[in-house]
Amino acid sequence: MAKMDKKWVVLCTTAIGVMYSAGYITTETQAALSQPQQQIQTNTHTVNSQIKSQYKSGTFEGSGSNRRGSIGVKVTISNDKITDVEISHFAMHYSEKDVVGLPEEVIQKQSAQVQNVSGATYSTQAFQDAIENALTQARNA
Repeated sequence: MAKMDKKWVVLCTTAIGVMYSAGYITTETQAALSQPQQQIQTNTHTVNSQIKSQYKSGTFEGSGSNRRGSIGVKVTISNDKITDVEISHFAMHYSEKDVVGLPEEVIQKQSAQVQNVSGATYSTQAFQDAIENALTQARNA
Protein backbone atom coordinates (compact mmCIF):
# COMPACT_ATOMS: atom_id res chain seq x y z
CA MET A 1 0.00 0.00 0.00
CA ALA A 2 2.94 2.34 0.58
CA LYS A 3 3.89 2.11 -3.11
CA MET A 4 0.37 3.02 -4.16
CA ASP A 5 0.42 6.08 -1.86
CA LYS A 6 3.69 7.33 -3.37
CA LYS A 7 2.29 6.97 -6.87
CA TRP A 8 -0.77 9.01 -5.92
CA VAL A 9 1.37 11.71 -4.32
CA VAL A 10 3.48 11.98 -7.47
CA LEU A 11 0.41 11.96 -9.71
CA CYS A 12 -1.39 14.62 -7.67
CA THR A 13 1.70 16.80 -7.40
CA THR A 14 2.21 16.62 -11.17
CA ALA A 15 -1.45 17.44 -11.81
CA ILE A 16 -1.31 20.48 -9.52
CA GLY A 17 1.87 21.68 -11.25
CA VAL A 18 0.28 21.36 -14.69
CA MET A 19 -2.85 23.23 -13.57
CA TYR A 20 -0.76 26.00 -12.00
CA SER A 21 1.35 26.35 -15.19
CA ALA A 22 -1.74 26.45 -17.42
CA GLY A 23 -3.31 29.15 -15.24
CA TYR A 24 -0.12 31.19 -15.26
CA ILE A 25 0.25 30.97 -19.05
CA THR A 26 -3.40 31.92 -19.56
CA THR A 27 -3.07 34.90 -17.21
CA GLU A 28 0.14 36.12 -18.86
CA THR A 29 -1.38 35.75 -22.34
CA GLN A 30 -4.46 37.75 -21.35
CA ALA A 31 -2.28 40.45 -19.77
CA ALA A 32 -0.18 40.71 -22.93
CA LEU A 33 -3.28 40.97 -25.12
CA SER A 34 -4.75 43.75 -22.99
CA GLN A 35 -1.69 46.01 -23.50
CA PRO A 36 -2.28 48.90 -25.88
CA GLN A 37 -1.28 47.95 -29.44
CA GLN A 38 0.74 51.16 -29.91
CA GLN A 39 2.93 50.30 -26.89
CA ILE A 40 3.70 46.85 -28.31
CA GLN A 41 4.68 48.30 -31.70
CA THR A 42 6.91 50.93 -30.10
CA ASN A 43 8.75 48.29 -28.06
CA THR A 44 9.25 46.09 -31.14
CA HIS A 45 10.68 48.99 -33.12
CA THR A 46 13.09 49.87 -30.31
CA VAL A 47 14.34 46.29 -30.01
CA ASN A 48 14.81 45.87 -33.79
CA SER A 49 16.82 49.08 -34.09
CA GLN A 50 19.19 47.93 -31.33
CA ILE A 51 20.00 44.49 -32.81
CA LYS A 52 23.62 44.34 -33.94
CA SER A 53 25.18 41.44 -35.78
CA GLN A 54 27.30 39.22 -33.58
CA TYR A 55 29.88 38.33 -36.25
CA LYS A 56 31.59 39.98 -39.19
CA SER A 57 31.09 38.22 -42.50
CA GLY A 58 34.13 36.49 -43.99
CA THR A 59 36.41 33.51 -43.45
CA PHE A 60 38.32 33.32 -40.19
CA GLU A 61 41.10 30.93 -39.22
CA GLY A 62 41.49 29.42 -35.79
CA SER A 63 43.72 26.87 -34.14
CA GLY A 64 43.58 24.60 -31.15
CA SER A 65 46.18 22.36 -29.59
CA ASN A 66 46.92 20.15 -26.65
CA ARG A 67 49.44 17.48 -25.70
CA ARG A 68 48.15 15.19 -28.49
CA GLY A 69 48.69 17.67 -31.35
CA SER A 70 46.99 20.57 -33.12
CA ILE A 71 44.10 21.38 -35.44
CA GLY A 72 43.55 24.38 -37.69
CA VAL A 73 40.14 25.40 -39.04
CA LYS A 74 38.62 27.91 -41.43
CA VAL A 75 35.17 29.17 -40.44
CA THR A 76 33.09 31.08 -42.97
CA ILE A 77 30.40 33.43 -41.68
CA SER A 78 27.75 35.19 -43.74
CA ASN A 79 24.95 37.36 -42.37
CA ASP A 80 25.73 36.33 -38.79
CA LYS A 81 25.53 32.58 -39.57
CA ILE A 82 28.26 29.97 -39.74
CA THR A 83 27.96 28.74 -43.34
CA ASP A 84 31.09 26.60 -43.75
CA VAL A 85 33.71 24.94 -41.55
CA GLU A 86 36.83 23.30 -42.91
CA ILE A 87 39.64 21.48 -41.11
CA SER A 88 42.65 23.16 -42.72
CA HIS A 89 45.37 21.55 -40.62
CA PHE A 90 45.33 18.26 -38.72
CA ALA A 91 48.33 17.07 -36.71
CA MET A 92 46.80 15.03 -33.92
CA HIS A 93 47.82 11.68 -32.47
CA TYR A 94 44.52 10.19 -33.68
CA SER A 95 43.16 9.85 -37.21
CA GLU A 96 41.40 12.78 -38.86
CA LYS A 97 38.55 10.42 -39.83
CA ASP A 98 37.53 10.42 -36.14
CA VAL A 99 36.53 14.09 -36.32
CA VAL A 100 35.44 14.38 -39.96
CA GLY A 101 31.78 14.95 -38.95
CA LEU A 102 32.48 17.80 -36.53
CA PRO A 103 32.49 20.66 -39.10
CA GLU A 104 28.92 19.79 -40.16
CA GLU A 105 27.86 19.64 -36.50
CA VAL A 106 29.21 23.19 -35.96
CA ILE A 107 27.13 24.42 -38.92
CA GLN A 108 23.99 22.67 -37.65
CA LYS A 109 24.38 23.89 -34.06
CA GLN A 110 25.85 27.29 -34.97
CA SER A 111 28.22 26.69 -32.08
CA ALA A 112 31.64 25.27 -31.24
CA GLN A 113 29.97 23.06 -28.61
CA VAL A 114 30.10 19.76 -30.49
CA GLN A 115 29.58 16.30 -29.01
CA ASN A 116 32.72 14.58 -27.79
CA VAL A 117 33.96 11.88 -30.15
CA SER A 118 34.58 8.75 -28.08
CA GLY A 119 38.19 7.66 -28.48
CA ALA A 120 39.22 11.08 -29.82
CA THR A 121 38.60 13.34 -26.84
CA TYR A 122 41.81 15.33 -27.33
CA SER A 123 41.06 15.84 -31.04
CA THR A 124 37.51 16.97 -30.21
CA GLN A 125 38.80 19.46 -27.62
CA ALA A 126 41.44 20.87 -29.98
CA PHE A 127 38.77 21.22 -32.69
CA GLN A 128 36.42 23.08 -30.30
CA ASP A 129 39.26 25.38 -29.26
CA ALA A 130 40.08 26.08 -32.92
CA ILE A 131 36.44 26.96 -33.68
CA GLU A 132 36.24 29.22 -30.60
CA ASN A 133 39.49 30.90 -31.68
CA ALA A 134 38.07 31.62 -35.16
CA LEU A 135 34.74 32.86 -33.74
CA THR A 136 36.56 35.18 -31.35
CA GLN A 137 38.31 36.79 -34.33
CA ALA A 138 34.97 37.11 -36.15
CA ARG A 139 33.07 38.77 -33.28
CA ASN A 140 31.98 42.37 -33.66
CA ALA A 141 33.39 44.58 -30.95
